[in-house]
Amino acid sequence: MDAQLLPAFKFEISLIRSANIEAGRQRLLGAGDSVAEPTGDDVLGNGGFQECSGLEIEMDIQEYQEGGRNNGTIRRAGRAKFAPLVLKRGIFFDAAGGSGARANAELWKWMHSVLDGARPIARYDGVIYVKSADNTVRATWIFERGLPAKIKGPELNGKSGELAIEELTIAHEGLRLIIPDA
Repeated sequence: MDAQLLPAFKFEISLIRSANIEAGRQRLLGAGDSVAEPTGDDVLGNGGFQECSGLEIEMDIQEYQEGGRNNGTIRRAGRAKFAPLVLKRGIFFDAAGGSGARANAELWKWMHSVLDGARPIARYDGVIYVKSADNTVRATWIFERGLPAKIKGPELNGKSGELAIEELTIAHEGLRLIIPDA
């Protein structure tokens, strides 16, 4: 198989403050909108990771047994279940940007605010950019109303000097895929 058919990808993520939910007005980020690079005070951080898993939706199928129909059951669509996103071996940078490789402490503060009982809990929508080796966006995944479920820091080693996050797990309430126009 030709190696050009199997390109290497990198994953970048941005966390943006979720809008407050109002009854009857819930709308998934990016529904019918073009996806722009998030900026401003509502950005918790931007980061890059080597691995991303959990981009999946599972439909809860309800089975009904209809009286008199003995050769099968009726199946109906139920609620969607969204797997938590797991990002591995990466780092979030300060939202302000800059060329330095300084870690963003806001992610840890977000987790601690939830643990310390801050209410309402800050929710963040996320945009995951799947980029090819030439930095072209090949796909964009958008998740809604994320909560920090797990943060795992690196194994500290004085020889390597790494500041990366070993693993970040985000529970969320919605997932959408956007493929850019060719």
